[in-house]
Amino acid sequence: MAEPRRDQVEDDQQAEAGVRRQLDEHLDEQLVDMLRPEVEAAEAVLTGDGEEEQKKKAEPDRPQTTDKDFFHALGGWGALLDIGLPWIAFLIVYAVSDHDLTLALIIAVAVAGLVAILRLVRKQPLRNVAGGFIGVLISAWVANRTGNATDVYLPGLLTNLGYGAVYLITVLIRWPLFGVLYGVITQTGTAWRKDPAMLKGFSRATMVFVGLFAIRLVVQVPLYLTDSLNALGIAKVGLGLPFYALALWLAYSVLRGSLPPDKWDEARDHVTHLLRGNRK
Repeated sequence: MAEPRRDQVEDDQQAEAGVRRQLDEHLDEQLVDMLRPEVEAAEAVLTGDGEEEQKKKAEPDRPQTTDKDFFHALGGWGALLDIGLPWIAFLIVYAVSDHDLTLALIIAVAVAGLVAILRLVRKQPLRNVAGGFIGVLISAWVANRTGNATDVYLPGLLTNLGYGAVYLITVLIRWPLFGVLYGVITQTGTAWRKDPAMLKGFSRATMVFVGLFAIRLVVQVPLYLTDSLNALGIAKVGLGLPFYALALWLAYSVLRGSLPPDKWDEARDHVTHLLRGNRK
């Protein structure tokens, strides 16, 4: 049998070496792909980048909110405007109808009903819808029973007195109402009281609304006692919509300024998502 030629043997050896080289390269690539996650994880731990990734994985359904998101979750300017519309309608109809109290009350209730429907269409929380309509309904019932037009504002005065007293008491006993509500809606209980910054922030924000209720009473009670209907109506609207917006902004700013940035972001995210109806 003839022996294979030397050049043919060399060609076969080179072909075999090429196959082995390609196989080795393929195995190297597979090994790199297998080890890449572990290498990247180790690199993240060494550089400190792993914490953020872990937080994102821990809360995949909780996108970070902004101050604008928080305000829109409260209803935005549209919700604030709704507060004054029934009372504006009452004043206008009462004035142009030669003081027809019954007609003015009917129009005010009708406007409150339309506002409630608009809130439902905007998918605002049901408590906001019911609260605004029921408040106007009670005021109209009281004024209709007494026959005195200024009594349409009496329930509001009593409500401000009651709210102001409750808010003030909660601050004095170091259980500010805003903090209590935050603990309830975020399901964190009383953890906020152990943090001096959060306790101070919630106390200050609650005191802003104590001031809101106090100023309303100081301005409106003398007007009510002197039967100054038009002035009382103007004060009701002015200290309702614009003043509430101002108090809300002040409370918001006070709370944000009292908390470290990371705690403020956490508090805002919790409240914003819960106001939108999103649960953890």
